[in-house]
Amino acid sequence: MSAGPYFSPEIETMDRNDLDALIDERVRYTVQYAADHSPFYRHWFERHRINPKDIRVHEDLLSLPLITGKTIREHQPPLTSEFEFLSTDWSNVFSIQETSGTSGTPKGFFLTWDDWKRYAEKYARSFVSQGFTKEDRIVVCASYGMNVGANTMTIAAQRIGMGVIPMGKCSFDSRILKSYRPTAIVGSIFKLLRLVRRLRAEGVHAEDIAINKLIAGGESFAEESRAYLAEQWGCPVYNTYGSTEGTMCGECTRLNGLHVPEDIVHLDVYDPRMESFVPDGECGRAVLTTLLPVGGKSGMLLLNYDTEDTTVVLSRNRCECGRTHMRIYNPQREAETAWIFANAMNRVDIEAAVFQPENMESLTGEYEAFISDGEADNEAILRISVECPDVEKCDTRQIEDTIVNRFLKFKPGLAHEHDEGNLKIVVNCTGPGELEIFRLRGRPKRLIDRREKG
Repeated sequence: MSAGPYFSPEIETMDRNDLDALIDERVRYTVQYAADHSPFYRHWFERHRINPKDIRVHEDLLSLPLITGKTIREHQPPLTSEFEFLSTDWSNVFSIQETSGTSGTPKGFFLTWDDWKRYAEKYARSFVSQGFTKEDRIVVCASYGMNVGANTMTIAAQRIGMGVIPMGKCSFDSRILKSYRPTAIVGSIFKLLRLVRRLRAEGVHAEDIAINKLIAGGESFAEESRAYLAEQWGCPVYNTYGSTEGTMCGECTRLNGLHVPEDIVHLDVYDPRMESFVPDGECGRAVLTTLLPVGGKSGMLLLNYDTEDTTVVLSRNRCECGRTHMRIYNPQREAETAWIFANAMNRVDIEAAVFQPENMESLTGEYEAFISDGEADNEAILRISVECPDVEKCDTRQIEDTIVNRFLKFKPGLAHEHDEGNLKIVVNCTGPGELEIFRLRGRPKRLIDRREKG
């Protein structure tokens, strides 16, 4: 079995027992650092009658309360006079970052240069695990604003020795690909799909460019849409998952789950409905804890932070790539999950149904879905709209049957409600640019619940 290469081989291939011991050492140091340097955590420990010295191993984190994005917002201006999560002197803060604020006031984050190096370490490991070397040039189609993603990837690329083309958006001129011949692009699934359609419309062929791998990030996606994107570009598509809060994970070339950099961020899985942590293999929310090396400092750290993204721990065994760090399932945003008749459905479930191979000769992949009330109290309607390059040439009946059958195949509870007539599914085929998401600003929301009853 061939393994590697690695960015930090001693850490990435560390024996599980040694890795757990390193994690426990960093848990102890980080918890004490939080108590000593963070006003929020100092009061938090006192309020919950927690002695930081009692937190000795990573299992002890399971007994601590959770915090959320709401917690951070409640302890920063304008609700408080100071940023209470700030855990260093202002003189040590290298940059101030914010989340996008899609679910409320943006959360403020404070990064020292050491924080940036740790963030970049995570992405550098992912890049190397995906086959990147100093010979690569990457186009970064992510915002260089207050979010950390683009800058983190840029620093990571520099540490590997890669070249970076910092476009920020995927609407760049095809001249960039033909003249500078980058070997990779990082962007969301749909940005990369729109780009390849535009390249084809401009007459750009595979031999005109040098792209040999894509990095999909910024949103969760269905395996079906990944497969279609890989087919359109003729190269592998690797997944990365990152956030300003520090959850930066990436899958290696084996494509068997995203590796968590366990020495830098600890991840547990929590089921809010059961109000308990769940064992490996069960789905729940990813709960992260920042881990600092002994002697390290941080501008802001988080203990037991509920990301509100759902995932599953797939394995803690050594991967075929040789890495020993745990692997998780591609996280999904809980904000993109709706409940119908006590059955959960995520936007990705719709996406998987849309991107069935038999559909894709007639569709672009663009879609949106709305849940509304039916005429009766016990009825719900799921409307799915898909974009067709030429509606007149679409077999709308075949597209509808394929989408409905695939969606219900893996949702037995909803399939029962559909059979009983309580759930109606309507599929609409629209022309280019006619979807509602194209008229809205900001990140498109592809699943919207418009029900008023209940």
